[in-house]
Amino acid sequence: MSTKPNPALDFFQTVSLILSSGAGVPETSFYPALAQLLASVGNTLKPKVACIINPANRGAGIPDGGFYTADQLRKTPDRLHPPPELVPSRGVMEVKPPTHDLQALMESEQVAKYLRRYGLVLVTNLRAFALVQADPDGNPVVLERCELAHDDKSFLAALAHPHKLAKEQGPILEEYLNRVLNHNAPLKTPQDVARLLSSYARESKARIENGALATLAAI
Repeated sequence: MSTKPNPALDFFQTVSLILSSGAGVPETSFYPALAQLLASVGNTLKPKVACIINPANRGAGIPDGGFYTADQLRKTPDRLHPPPELVPSRGVMEVKPPTHDLQALMESEQVAKYLRRYGLVLVTNLRAFALVQADPDGNPVVLERCELAHDDKSFLAALAHPHKLAKEQGPILEEYLNRVLNHNAPLKTPQDVARLLSSYARESKARIENGALATLAAI
């Protein structure tokens, strides 16, 4: 009997293993877990959205991840010689370990460079996520945030019970990432608007049912 996939649980279990083992290194050890989580969410979208770790430098350094729609990737008829300037249409990602302050990351020059080049950056320290866009003056503006734990110690404590964490906050995190990967998608039809509103409704339902502690702020 097959079990229903649980991307959030897989993510929490992997992060817990890496952190508790002490065998990983900051940032890069967590890339596969993040990529898998984002791929699981991206595969449910239309068009699908793929997360490619360390996409090629397009003039602002190498982001930790880039988000590409399926139609972008289908435009590469020769896989051995893809177009030289393929740019992630759904933004890029910058990752730090749980000890890193998310606000400091959002205000870093590194993220500022990505904002100037790509327009949209998902920043995360694994325990919190923020989708950031630049205002007309180039300052970072948080479009939407999802917080799983207030600090690294409480995150570690929550990770000790990954099934509980996934039950409480998994649906919230997955709906949040759904909207992140869909943010640059045009709202062309009433159905597009309905899908967006449904995502917020599902998240609200999960918060009510599970009493989750994560906070989401839309600005």
